[in-house]
Amino acid sequence: MKLKLLLFYIAIIFTCLVRANEPEKITLSDWRKIEDKIEKLPLIEYPSMARSNVDWLINAEAYKANIGAGKDNKSVIISNGLVARVFRVFPNLATIDIVNQMTSESMLRAVSSEGELVIDGTCWNLGGLAGQPERGYLNLDWLEKMEPLPNSFFVEDFEIADTVRTLEWSRKRWALNKENPTGKTLVFTLRGVGNVRDIIVKLYYEIYDHLPVICKYMRVFNQGVRPMKLSSFKLEYLHFAEPESPVGGDPATFLLPNIHIESDYHVGGNFTEKETDCVEHWVTDKKYTSQTNYKLETPCVLDVSIERGPDAEITEATPFESYRVYEMPFDTRERERCGLFKRRFYYTVAPWTTQNPIFMHLTSTDPTVVRRAVDQCVECGYEMIILSFGSGLRMEDISEANIAKYKALVEYANSRGIEMGCYSLLASRWISDEVDVINPETGKRGGMRFGSSPCLCSEWGYEYFDKIETFLEKTGMSCFEHDGSYPGDVCASTSHAYHKGLADSQWKQFYKIAGLYNRLLKKGVYMNVPDFYLLNGSTKVGIGYREVNWSLPRDRQLIHTRQINYNCTWERLPSSLWSFVPLVQYHGGGADAILEPLSEHLYEYKTLMFQNYGAGIQACYRGPRLYDTEETKQTVIEIIDWYKKYRNILNSDIIHLRKPDAKDWDGIMHVNTSLKEKALAMFFNPTDKDIVRTIELPLYYTGIENIAHIREREGRSKKYKLDRDYCVSLEITIPAKGYTWYVVE
Repeated sequence: MKLKLLLFYIAIIFTCLVRANEPEKITLSDWRKIEDKIEKLPLIEYPSMARSNVDWLINAEAYKANIGAGKDNKSVIISNGLVARVFRVFPNLATIDIVNQMTSESMLRAVSSEGELVIDGTCWNLGGLAGQPERGYLNLDWLEKMEPLPNSFFVEDFEIADTVRTLEWSRKRWALNKENPTGKTLVFTLRGVGNVRDIIVKLYYEIYDHLPVICKYMRVFNQGVRPMKLSSFKLEYLHFAEPESPVGGDPATFLLPNIHIESDYHVGGNFTEKETDCVEHWVTDKKYTSQTNYKLETPCVLDVSIERGPDAEITEATPFESYRVYEMPFDTRERERCGLFKRRFYYTVAPWTTQNPIFMHLTSTDPTVVRRAVDQCVECGYEMIILSFGSGLRMEDISEANIAKYKALVEYANSRGIEMGCYSLLASRWISDEVDVINPETGKRGGMRFGSSPCLCSEWGYEYFDKIETFLEKTGMSCFEHDGSYPGDVCASTSHAYHKGLADSQWKQFYKIAGLYNRLLKKGVYMNVPDFYLLNGSTKVGIGYREVNWSLPRDRQLIHTRQINYNCTWERLPSSLWSFVPLVQYHGGGADAILEPLSEHLYEYKTLMFQNYGAGIQACYRGPRLYDTEETKQTVIEIIDWYKKYRNILNSDIIHLRKPDAKDWDGIMHVNTSLKEKALAMFFNPTDKDIVRTIELPLYYTGIENIAHIREREGRSKKYKLDRDYCVSLEITIPAKGYTWYVVE
């Protein structure tokens, strides 16, 4: 009897030990709830998904977001005919594939979790499955034997919404696109286990209509009474199939999967997404032992995470929300087409960047000069004045007298139909030892991105933002040029009022600046910001230049400007960029660099306007006036009238024809399938002799299939039959040191 009792207790202990080592699983009630929802979804064929057969860059109307079920009844799929993501939800949530439907490519080689959270020092997986026997490819039959990863959050529900999130913005001025993006959102709810049982994570997956993009972000909720600390997180950890895996060599030179990854969290104080990206990391998979590379160093895992932070405390009253990551596969590696993908991304997801008001940079705040500038803007067709750096305006002065001065000027400008804005410098300023960001290496200020900058989460920082918004609101100004925006500096101070220390300093400063831009966009304030904040609400970013180049002699600035316009419009919309024209001296150069007196340099003035407005790029025409003589005035009016007549096509996508090299012709062409003017091509001759050239004009992206009607300037159009490559041979004559343009209908 005693032996039987002993054996019974041993059996219980053994069973408990075995169960303790077993991974937890989705509960039966949760699975039945999920299963019931899956059964009600439309069926989406996988893996035999249909390949898109219409080029979405020509006609994207048929590509609509859809959310359905896999035929195994254990999968949920989001797809729009261009890209799809396949989720297995049993025995736990995991991404098993991303399908590029433009090429029929299955982009993942192994089951992937949905990321990680580090809570109170412990790393937790967001879903995920273990037990895949081979990591070079996935046999779907293996899924039936796979188990949840240890230390995992478990899926307990999902829901679907027929919208996607976007920033609120006031459509108060011209824009090429005033429509919000559309699509669907799939939201999975996951719950923690053990000591994080009170933590709920909602994972959001947005798939857009008409665009091969999936967006992901997360929210973390604490339903308990005990605060929990989120030290860090991975938003994605996806096991991609590698496009190449050399036996040896430098992994930094290996070809990466053909997909664009972009987030709305970026730091670095620069003009492009590439320079400021801080979340996209391609790392190795040491468990992938069958790869070709001998050292197992193939970069084939997408790790979306930030280096530091957020170091956030999560309570019932203070949930956490991540940044957003956008994932867009390409169907080629050809530069122009990949650039068109990215430009269409901004056009759709950040439509506020298609605003493009015609503005001047005024260098004076003398009321007489300002009123004269307003009157000149009205006469010439301009729409906005920005009181420039060096003008004497100081936004941080919110005294009654200063507010009254600028309110009166704004009211005069508005009465004449002109918007007015102003300039403020934030970073690259030395405030004080108590305010500036503290270098973690020295424990002192200095040595940061711009030498020294104020910490946005200091008392001074919060006061600065309050003053900026107060000044704009009380004066009625509707444009804000924010120079030296937050460059991503970390701060090791532990005495600043609104961040704890180094670990949370970047996260909190970034969202302080992003919050300002979100609010101003909602209020209809147009924002020129040199740093890359286009997905956070800014409407224009610097095209990319060194200031001293605007001190070059005028003849060199003509070529230099066209080179910049050509080089910097591969991946960004022309409407989202600003360039520069020094009417008065800027960073030196003297009389040979400036355009004042304007009437004495009318050729350069007109040519600079034509090539900038013709590229759809607003330059900062910085000076005290737009014209000085009647001839100058009529020249400005001529260019602005031309620009407004063709405004839609001139703000449309650019096809790069030939880069300026000062040896022969150069040119660009705008294209838009939805307009009467399907294309507008511009050709320049930098030489001192007329040139005649036969140019193959590529018209594929116009959507024209057979016959194009093409005219030079406002002349009569001629019919041209497109060849098999959608090109026409166009014989053109370009005058010496001049230009011409053609319209395609």
